[in-house]
Amino acid sequence: MQENQKELKQGLSGRHVQFIALAGMIGTGIFKGSAETLQKAGPAVVFAYLAGGLLLLIVMTALAEMALAHPKHNVQMLIHKAMGSRSAFVTGWLYWVNWVIVTTVEIVAAGSFLQYWFDMPLWVLSLICGVLIIAINLTQVKNYGELEFWFAGIKITTLILFIILGACLIFGIVPSSAVSPAENLTGNGGFMPFGLTGVASAFLVVVFSYGGAELVGVAVTETKDVEKILPRVIRGTVFRVITFYIFPILIICALIPWSSVTGEVSPFVQVFDMLHIPAAADIMNFVLLTAVLSAANSGIYATSRTLYSMSRSGEAPAKFGELSNKGVPRRGILMTSIFIFLGVLVAYLTESRALNLLMQIPGFTIMIVWLAICVSQIILRKRSTEIPSFKVWFFPFTTIFAIVCFSIIFISSLLNTENLVGSSVCVGIMVILIVAAFIHDKYKKQSR
Repeated sequence: MQENQKELKQGLSGRHVQFIALAGMIGTGIFKGSAETLQKAGPAVVFAYLAGGLLLLIVMTALAEMALAHPKHNVQMLIHKAMGSRSAFVTGWLYWVNWVIVTTVEIVAAGSFLQYWFDMPLWVLSLICGVLIIAINLTQVKNYGELEFWFAGIKITTLILFIILGACLIFGIVPSSAVSPAENLTGNGGFMPFGLTGVASAFLVVVFSYGGAELVGVAVTETKDVEKILPRVIRGTVFRVITFYIFPILIICALIPWSSVTGEVSPFVQVFDMLHIPAAADIMNFVLLTAVLSAANSGIYATSRTLYSMSRSGEAPAKFGELSNKGVPRRGILMTSIFIFLGVLVAYLTESRALNLLMQIPGFTIMIVWLAICVSQIILRKRSTEIPSFKVWFFPFTTIFAIVCFSIIFISSLLNTENLVGSSVCVGIMVILIVAAFIHDKYKKQSR
């Protein structure tokens, strides 16, 4: 069998997929992004996270239905099947750009966390992190799943312990004179200090925080017993949102005044500092390090598999469809690696200021991908003669509801002057990709 005829190895087990879904939703969005959302909406930001979680549930259910109805098709393949090559070209490359940016920022962030312990240049530590993550992804896919399993385990354990400790403090099981839950939740302008406008303004960061959950749809072609595993993973979406977003944020707001959250450090670090827990800074620094490495690990996986599937459907060069003897799309990983290292160089030259601004972009790009998933589900359901047992509830109303909500959020975020850099870059990327899609389509027709 020729190398370009090999298939991706089904090396991801049930526990790997469960934790990939968890890891995609638990990262810098909760550990650091929660500071920004609290500044925008106060304690009422939990409504934004809950609403975003319900919309995510619709997206994930739509994705699961399509994946079960069309076996061995990942997200990009499903979009191609539903909307054709142009839409798949734009969405696929947009998703790749999204994860390249996210992965670059996460690797630079990992280097900055390592600087807490090591007096070395940021670019050196970032380079070490990048090489480590890339090397792991060049091995068998189960090694990626195993690393993500342990990274996610650390984050989940930390959040569970935080919830337990916070609950003990709030209910007086662990005494602390510094804690005044009722005053912290209702003071400083009230529970909803900026009204519904503040809650709405936090949605872009909320969507960014949940971005990555759709990695389950990228991983389906490398998952064993996907028919049994996928529905179970999707059903737990809302539970994960409530457990790992709603509870921690409510606890933070109950333990410290939300107005004291500055964003200079993680709100979790602020809480631990207030409680004077020994070595709290070291503990949280380690957790944040694993969180960003986990996101970078997922980014390498997502970009390489997206390039692989696009090469198979003709939206990317055929070389990216070649697999190593271990069933890994190594050319896609190396292609992504080049851009990540260029990003690390840019971060070094600009002292990360430009990348901090570009972190707005993933919120926009993920919304476009989610919109494409919802539209594809409506199209493919209408074409399907057999509908899987696990399907979108109350079709088509739920999917249409999600499309309308995402469209409103996207347009309002695009028009928000606070998002000027992110929206401008996103629009620029979309224009380039749409033009490229038409050129690519024309070239394919001429070459036939």
